[in-house]
Amino acid sequence: MPCLNEAETLATCIKKAQWYLQEYQVKGEVVIADNGSTDKSQEIALEMGARLVKVKEKGYGSALMGGIIAAKGEYIIMADADDSYDFTGLNPFLEKLRGGYDLVMGNRFKGGIKEGAMPFLHKYLGNPVLTRLGKLFFKSPCNDFHCGLRGFRKQAILNLNLRTTGMEFASEMVVKSTLNGLKITEVPTTLSPDGRSRKPHLRTWRDGWRHLRFLLLYSPRWLFLYPGFFLMLMGLVATIVLLASPRVHSLLYSATAIIIGFQLVNFAIFTKVYAMQEGLLPPDKKLFKLLDRFTLEQGLILGIILFILGGITSIFALFQWEATGFGLLNPVLTMRLVIPSVTSIALGLQIIFSSFFLSVFQLKIKQ
Repeated sequence: MPCLNEAETLATCIKKAQWYLQEYQVKGEVVIADNGSTDKSQEIALEMGARLVKVKEKGYGSALMGGIIAAKGEYIIMADADDSYDFTGLNPFLEKLRGGYDLVMGNRFKGGIKEGAMPFLHKYLGNPVLTRLGKLFFKSPCNDFHCGLRGFRKQAILNLNLRTTGMEFASEMVVKSTLNGLKITEVPTTLSPDGRSRKPHLRTWRDGWRHLRFLLLYSPRWLFLYPGFFLMLMGLVATIVLLASPRVHSLLYSATAIIIGFQLVNFAIFTKVYAMQEGLLPPDKKLFKLLDRFTLEQGLILGIILFILGGITSIFALFQWEATGFGLLNPVLTMRLVIPSVTSIALGLQIIFSSFFLSVFQLKIKQ
């Protein structure tokens, strides 16, 4: 149990957990991961016979990780110390863990959310939206990403190298478990109003943003790749249509969409490669195959071809200007050459330098 000034409810939670271990003859321990409590939480934990683990680094994730590392058991059940989850009903979690699952998530929407247990925004907006995004981005089987009651095999979770320190730790555990192919299931669980008289540590908008930010950062496809391809495609189609239209000034926007789209696709590749190198994301066999086929020379050749094409069309535009004695130009005719030329030159240079940049990443991959 992560703990930060939970003196009001901590004894109740410890008592329920100890009752469960004794009632069902489970060999285990109650670990309180204290994150710097200034009330009597630490004294209560020791008086109740729980094992107190002091975690100096602040944050929900830090406290949990400190407790997970210190725990002696093969399986771990984690839940908040605010008496919102029932520690006497853990059999469904333990049965699934003993059945071979690595992560067993509680599902409050199936088990029931008692009146006053969850704020309206969390119940109908925050949790459902973030969970749907998590399922869309990562194809996760979890239907309640942020349930605080969950069980897991200790070593399986330690192998994930979880790094976040705040409330987004809950999302990181689910996302990395999914990406690394852990065996995941869920069981219904009930959420009750917590027993504290003070406000919870959770901050709706701040912590909601931290969860969303984490989901985006761990999905380069949805953050960069898909928007990049969309912009490139729409920009290319618009450019083709506008080249035959007198409304050539709109070409500036379609060309800009192509360039920005290409940059986003580059970001997607760079981010994915970097994240794999740093252990943030598991290896992607498809990307490795693509990188194996790509060579610096291929990128340089393509970039130089585009650069030369843009240079040639720019020269044609210069000849058009010369034909007028370097006087006034017909923008409809000139822009049809100048804008695609500049776009081709920009893309060519981006491909050249992106190829060099990606080759630096590949040195480490090959090692």
